Amino acid sequence: MTNNIIDRIHCFNEGGNPKLLELKYKAMRSDVFTFYRGTCHLFYEDFPKDLLLNAAPPVWICGDLHLENFGSYKGDNRLVYFDINDFDEACLAPCTWDVVRFITSIIVGSHTLRVNESEALHLSNCFLDAYSNVLAKGIARSVEKETASGLVKDLLRSLKSRLRQDFLDKYTKKKKGKRHLFIDNKRIIEATEAEQQKIRKLISNWHKSTQKDASFYQILDIQQRIAGTGSLGLERYAVLVEGFGSPDGNYLLDLKLTKTCSLQPYLALPQPDWSSESARVVAIQQRVQGTPPALLGVIVDGNKSYVLRELQPEEDRVSLQAWDGKLERLNKLMQTMGEVTAWDQLRSGGRQGSAIADDLIKFAHLSDWRNQILKYATSYSKQVELDYQEFCQKS
Repeated sequence: MTNNIIDRIHCFNEGGNPKLLELKYKAMRSDVFTFYRGTCHLFYEDFPKDLLLNAAPPVWICGDLHLENFGSYKGDNRLVYFDINDFDEACLAPCTWDVVRFITSIIVGSHTLRVNESEALHLSNCFLDAYSNVLAKGIARSVEKETASGLVKDLLRSLKSRLRQDFLDKYTKKKKGKRHLFIDNKRIIEATEAEQQKIRKLISNWHKSTQKDASFYQILDIQQRIAGTGSLGLERYAVLVEGFGSPDGNYLLDLKLTKTCSLQPYLALPQPDWSSESARVVAIQQRVQGTPPALLGVIVDGNKSYVLRELQPEEDRVSLQAWDGKLERLNKLMQTMGEVTAWDQLRSGGRQGSAIADDLIKFAHLSDWRNQILKYATSYSKQVELDYQEFCQKS
């Protein structure tokens, strides 16, 4: 494998939309944390095979756990939760892989968090304390408004005032009582007629085969959607549907192509024979989250597959700058994220090769893995900085 960072990144992203990839690379040049978020594949390409962390109990992992891959959403029971929210790279792997990637994100993202080196180490230990304490108890829970604290509680409380109409107004324009997607070339760009026809056919065939309500999924508009960092460049669409009636009962859907998991070449554990890559993403998300989001589905088109999900007014992330110089607020956020990570691993245990609670409880009481995670994350964060500098200089 070449050591040239530019070659490695371009090779991984080969086949993506050139215009969107340029946006991705521009974002990655903006700061080292965004670069880290956009290069999950580099992390696992570099991860040593002989680390003892690889012998940890197998669990269903997000695969790309970092500070910005947690958020709020409305479940299919219409209650709002805070949980891990990105499963593109989800797979069966050692439980430590998500943890070490997250801890590295704290150190790499210290400038984004506006904390110094010792504070970043302190926050890392807050996460590890919460994670190991939850594993040791072996009981899975969920974060709701009533059980949240600190910045997460502030986020979940703020969602109560969000209205569907206001949310739709951010993405659409109304004309004669009907909405259409607003092409701003920032979040929404124009899809070709051929793309629109393809997506209309795919969704129509899907709701017929799954017996979904045809009137709800009546399509009003389809355009390309720009979102995310790691997945930017992949085929992705915003789909405006009739929902419960125009104009303000309309729903927005996200339809995103799923690629092969970037961890796949480095997985020693046998993986299930998923019917498609999107089936992998949705199945693991449904196992891991306490309550999966509404309108989550899989659409297959030959050898391609897409994840269909609702775009929600309640969907948001905690602002990493909202701690206002009070480190205790960041402590609580790291504690919540550590708890959620452990709860999700416990909740999905015992499925197709993942460890049961007893195995995770036993692992939590071991002492050596924490120092190994901190040592590797600290060391690798320096490599990320070097890779980022090389990327900025040569791209």
